[in-house]
Amino acid sequence: MDERTRTGKLCLVTGATGYIGGRLVPELLSAGHRVRCLVRDQRRLRDQPWRGRVTAATGDVTRPETLDGAFDGVDVAYYLVHSLGTGPDFEDTDRRAARAFARAAARAGVRRIVYLSGLLPTGVPEAELSPHLRSRAEVGRVLRSAGVPTAELRAAVIIGSGSASFEMLRYLTERLPAMVTPRWVNTRIQPIAVRDVLRYLVAAASLPPEVDRAFDIGGPDVLTYRLMMQRYAKVADLPRRLIVPVPVLTPALSSYWVALVTPVPGPLARPLVESLRHEVVCGEHDIAHWIPDPPQGLTGFDRAVELGLRRIREARVTTRWSSASLPGAPSDPLPTDPDWAGGSLYQDLRERRVAADPAAVWRVVEGVGGENGWYSLPFAWALRGTLDRLAGGVGLRRGRRDRHHLRVGDALDFWRVEEIEPGRLLRLRAEMRLPGLAWLELRVAPDGAGGTCYRQRALFHPHGLAGHAYWWSVAPFHSLVFGAMARNITERARAAAVPRSTLNTPTASAPRAHP
Repeated sequence: MDERTRTGKLCLVTGATGYIGGRLVPELLSAGHRVRCLVRDQRRLRDQPWRGRVTAATGDVTRPETLDGAFDGVDVAYYLVHSLGTGPDFEDTDRRAARAFARAAARAGVRRIVYLSGLLPTGVPEAELSPHLRSRAEVGRVLRSAGVPTAELRAAVIIGSGSASFEMLRYLTERLPAMVTPRWVNTRIQPIAVRDVLRYLVAAASLPPEVDRAFDIGGPDVLTYRLMMQRYAKVADLPRRLIVPVPVLTPALSSYWVALVTPVPGPLARPLVESLRHEVVCGEHDIAHWIPDPPQGLTGFDRAVELGLRRIREARVTTRWSSASLPGAPSDPLPTDPDWAGGSLYQDLRERRVAADPAAVWRVVEGVGGENGWYSLPFAWALRGTLDRLAGGVGLRRGRRDRHHLRVGDALDFWRVEEIEPGRLLRLRAEMRLPGLAWLELRVAPDGAGGTCYRQRALFHPHGLAGHAYWWSVAPFHSLVFGAMARNITERARAAAVPRSTLNTPTASAPRAHP
């Protein structure tokens, strides 16, 4: 789409593949603005329903040299990225990224920066804040230092379908009718509904140029985390929860507990938990001078939970906390060079013919993972997911965004959709902890005889000796796991199709390495 064909401000959105950014883009378009998305890989935008209405620029805020041209003609630049969970140096990474972003915006003459930050506790010295909140505050200062008017919107817990905070609250409450909890469950918090966050973000594009400051934003309710769990249980029609706080669960131990019970992995759970050590309540509501509250008022906690649960039940969760790539997860695409010039590439190949229409087989393929399972040995998949979580990975609990349909960039348990050609190809890239890179590729094609050829490849590019040892240690299990998977996918498709006389004829190649 040519940006000149629309009126309204030109808004540059970073983090457009993430939870907030993916929801902000259509809201900006609905408000009459033009949108340019700054992404590291434009393929991640391909299947977004709004893709045809935006333009894209390839760039990475951690690499200043890639930002040239991305800010040309931009009126408002949204900073919705962070390096949370990338390791002990994430604060330095955030600092450098914010500086590069702000300087590029200033050089291009951007009129405003809008930044979604974290709500800071009143009266707590910055040195005593969690590293997560401390970094958020510093990023705000860095953005304002470049001379571009900046609106920093500081929010605490965001309540909405698919947010990490909401998923943490939902799983803790639904899975544990009685729980021993850390002391932070008695910390007061001012949550805010995601719809109100988006409303503020969109309206901030039209703030006058003299507005250059941070704003606290929050909903109308101030609650302890314990009360949030009880109120969630009531809205979800669950029995009242028994919650017993104990002093021995430190934030570090709490993050392991959260990672064990909820889909939120340890690297993300820990900063979320650490941020709850201090009371996070709005110290002011000055934003209302420029962005008045809606006539019906801001969304209350119970209403926000109700709306979030309704979207989950109706399978209308447009973005999730897992929409953005997990920090530290591999992102290299599957090489297209069949000879694999980059070293060894192990593969397990399975092919089966099935007396079913390709569309019937594809429906089964696209339904893989999440609540639908992996069509083979559930215990083995569950064990692999548990081992991954113990190693600090995401495990199987991320599930699927949509039970029936996938799009490029979707998280799918401990995989991510790298490529999808409807009716033909589904390629998944592993985001589990591995000594190498791994993919799972599922292909569907007519067999020329009225049936379908199903082709399944598991590929692994080892890193070092540990990678080779890993592959050969698990190779004996592939015939069980991947063999059963191919068999069950085709059997399920055949059972759903009109019976035919053609028989399945499986073939399988042994695991091999290409030099």
